[in-house]
Amino acid sequence: MDDLATLLTRAEQLANATGRSVSTISRKIFNDGKGIARLQAGGQCTLKTLERAYARLVNLEKQAANNTANIAAPMAINSSVSNNEITHLDRLEAQSIHIFREVVAECQNPVLLYSMGKDSSVMLHLAKKAFFPGPLPFPLLHVDSHWKFKQMLEFREQLAKQPGIDLMVYKNQQGVTDGIGPFTHGPALHTEIMKTQALKQALDKYQFDACFGGARRDEEKSRAKERVFSIRDSHHHWDPKNQRPELWNIYNTKIAKDESLRVFPLSNWTEIDVWHYIYREKITIPSLYFAALRPVVFRDGQWLMVDDDRFALRPGEKIVQKMIRFRTLGCYPLTAGVPSQSTTLPQVIRETLLAQNSEREGRMIDQDADASMEAKKQEGYF
Repeated sequence: MDDLATLLTRAEQLANATGRSVSTISRKIFNDGKGIARLQAGGQCTLKTLERAYARLVNLEKQAANNTANIAAPMAINSSVSNNEITHLDRLEAQSIHIFREVVAECQNPVLLYSMGKDSSVMLHLAKKAFFPGPLPFPLLHVDSHWKFKQMLEFREQLAKQPGIDLMVYKNQQGVTDGIGPFTHGPALHTEIMKTQALKQALDKYQFDACFGGARRDEEKSRAKERVFSIRDSHHHWDPKNQRPELWNIYNTKIAKDESLRVFPLSNWTEIDVWHYIYREKITIPSLYFAALRPVVFRDGQWLMVDDDRFALRPGEKIVQKMIRFRTLGCYPLTAGVPSQSTTLPQVIRETLLAQNSEREGRMIDQDADASMEAKKQEGYF
């Protein structure tokens, strides 16, 4: 019988050949979506479990061979996906594209909120697909909090140079004049003024009636209860008890005067779906998502990156160089990195499969009070 290393290699080949994720193959052969990732990370299994997994893998290879033309043996599976097979990512992609087209068909002045993160990058890629070969029928809007990572801002400027991209940047200038920042005024006030108020100001100024955001239901409990099409009142407030049903993916876009919609095309995606899609579609993302030696300080149990000279050190703190990456990106003083050696997309995917905590545990703005995210959303935060 083939050894464990060969089994894992064949499982990855099967995933690539059929367009399925490795976690899907893992569920089919081990009854555990993270089984392959654990074994790749050095885990062990019994000989009986290995024999059962091998038998199931052979059956899956045979099924794939029957669905693919010119296949002589299971190990010769072609890298192309069968024309008759729609993968999990294909279904998510189709649903998101439908949402984009529905908004453009029904709303007068939509906008895509762009934060330079992985979810924004996937959302932009989906929007381009939805309206290809034409240009995007709406602009991008970045609400600049004045405290983003420098690499994120460089990434934004590169994107703005691409043909067909209309990127708008809005900043709460009064907040900048008043010197509002996470060190001097705390995370809550900084977020309220430089993010929530800035977003509402931008939406009012440009009269957007629908804005796309990259929030996903798996990120945080308040986001899990929000609809794909979320109504906001004239003050951009969200009432979680006043939401419309969305049966059979039928969306109601009708709104009263001065109301608006927040629309979440990635609502049904998970973090691992996003990473698999980035890998499949070869989407460019900021290098902050990959591990590198970075200047950090250890504060309140978290590794914070010292991105510029505005970072205020506390007594006794020292800047050290450490291999870290970021699972989520925001204002750099409020976004913690995680120790990591993952420098490639496959390594990041494997690390994500093995993760035991939420990606947003590194976002300080989610931890200042119980249900803080829901309170922020009710006031107008995305």
